[in-house]
Amino acid sequence: MVNVINQEVTQVEAEALVVGLYEENKENQDVYQSLNDELNHHLDELVKQDDVKNSFGAISKVHTFGQVNAKRIYFVGLGKKDELTVNKFRNVIGKSFKQLNKDKIREVTLALKSFTEDLTFAEALGEAFVMATYQLETYHTSRENETYLTNLSLIADEEGIQGAVEVGVALGQGTNSARHFVNMPGNLLTATELASYAENIAEKHGMEIDIFDKDQIEELGMGALLAVNQGSKEPPRFIVMKYQGKAEWSNPVALVGKGITFDTGGYSLKGKEGIIGMKMDMGGAAAVLGAMDAIGQIKPEENVLCLVPSTDNMISGDAFKPDDVIVSMSGKTIEVRNTDAEGRLALADAVTYANQQGASKIIDVATLTGGVVVALGDEMTGAMTNNGEWFDQVFEASEEEGELVWELPYHDVFKNKVRSSHIADLNNSPGRKGHAVLAGCFIGEFVEDTPWVHLDIAGTAMAESEHDLGPKGPTGVMSRTLAKTIMNLK
Repeated sequence: MVNVINQEVTQVEAEALVVGLYEENKENQDVYQSLNDELNHHLDELVKQDDVKNSFGAISKVHTFGQVNAKRIYFVGLGKKDELTVNKFRNVIGKSFKQLNKDKIREVTLALKSFTEDLTFAEALGEAFVMATYQLETYHTSRENETYLTNLSLIADEEGIQGAVEVGVALGQGTNSARHFVNMPGNLLTATELASYAENIAEKHGMEIDIFDKDQIEELGMGALLAVNQGSKEPPRFIVMKYQGKAEWSNPVALVGKGITFDTGGYSLKGKEGIIGMKMDMGGAAAVLGAMDAIGQIKPEENVLCLVPSTDNMISGDAFKPDDVIVSMSGKTIEVRNTDAEGRLALADAVTYANQQGASKIIDVATLTGGVVVALGDEMTGAMTNNGEWFDQVFEASEEEGELVWELPYHDVFKNKVRSSHIADLNNSPGRKGHAVLAGCFIGEFVEDTPWVHLDIAGTAMAESEHDLGPKGPTGVMSRTLAKTIMNLK
């Protein structure tokens, strides 16, 4: 898929050659000058006429008419060199890969030295290559979408480029796995089927996995997860996957993902507009499974415990109701004020399990609240934490991956509202004001003193339109951030 070659740019035989072009003096850009010489200095004239652009994000195609071995050259405008960040690079190179795919180019050679040979940029390039060209699976009887661009060669001199790109490819493939899961409709991706996909990931990477069925979940005492499942004909599943990167299994980092495969809202029924798209309510589960797919390829020296409580949230004569009181795995009682606040119930039991298994740190990921979308929009993930140092590590990884995160308050004034029930220990939905914060505080009641970060991806799990790193639809958000957090641990 991706290989590194050491060859003169003018001698490379390729369907397409991709070259970066900065706004700075072209005389100092060796790749450009080599091509310009071979093309009888016609490139200078094209730049002068603005047919080849160097402004950031511009993509210009030039046919070579046999004057160099590459049939065509795609120039990628990079703007000012000192303003090119890794995240800007990832997006612009993703944009170029999307264009190549639209042009039905199957093999491309990229002159990495015309961009930069920094290993961090090489990793981002690997991510962009697999993410930007990803096509969502659809269910049309006649499907025309195809990923044409499947082979990439890099002209590079620096050592370590191949390894860095392969890490990026693994991170991108993990993201695409998450996208695939979220894209599947709820009638096809039940809790049982989600567990089967998890088993495939575990088998592929030699990880240990246990899938707990309903009887075993009852034995564990997961009353909150079982309450959510009460109205469904589909049995619940609790997925426990272990990646062991150390000599001994101890003190794992727990990645916990909300796995609600379809959310009607239960008796707190969603409206006809709000219920559409609720197949994506297992976006948190997709994120942690995607991260495990990447981790299995990268093999960091850490122990990771992946937990997914999974069910759908349906209505029937057996469904749980507002005013019900349920007993969680922790023993804490919960007054149900809103059956559409079901994700936090499933997560409560999962983080309790994480603590019982000796987790040293916890990250939970969930499409949890509409409130976070109102607060932060659709490009920023909301976060909460009980430990600033742990949050800083997750935040650093999110910054590296360009997955924007903003910390919300975790304060006693909100915690006390969650504890406000007059008939139980906790209230699962104290009200609309500060809803995203209250939901996070509810989960926080079960993490005890374990360092914990909560990520609400309700706004960022889906893209409303095509973008530089992928298609309209599921983004696979946080898969890369989770994997990078694990990679960065020392």
